[in-house]
Amino acid sequence: MQDIVYKLVPGLQKAELKKQQDFYKKRGLPFPGQPLDGEEDSTCKSSASSSKSKEDEDSDYHRSDEQVNICLECSSNRMRELRKKFIRCSSQATINHLRKFIAKKLELKEHSQQVEILCNEEILGKDHTLKFVAVTRWRRKSSPMVLHYRPATVDIF
Repeated sequence: MQDIVYKLVPGLQKAELKKQQDFYKKRGLPFPGQPLDGEEDSTCKSSASSSKSKEDEDSDYHRSDEQVNICLECSSNRMRELRKKFIRCSSQATINHLRKFIAKKLELKEHSQQVEILCNEEILGKDHTLKFVAVTRWRRKSSPMVLHYRPATVDIF
């Protein structure tokens, strides 16, 4: 919750950290997280804390992103249904991620090139994010967003 507040109010995190440092400095107490020998200066502290927050962000795996509920249904009798057709994932995931997911679950040899994903009977581009699809194709219909998958059609010219 605090992370959200820090994102909404620019400079608040730095101001609160400064107030905490002043508080401990006035009372002659060591600042929590400060090395005992005092060799680190404030720039090293800020870079260390930013690297720690970067590590936290890396281990987040987009859990803090907006989530999208999806129902994946097979629209062809040439492919089998997924065992679990309801998933929830980040709105930043792409159609290519879903194609790879389906190919992996169905144990397809050629992976994602064999799968097309459709919304409202329209083939979706591999680089479209789920947020983009939800806004432009699903258009605020009820949740979950229903996407269909089928074997890719080969165009011969």
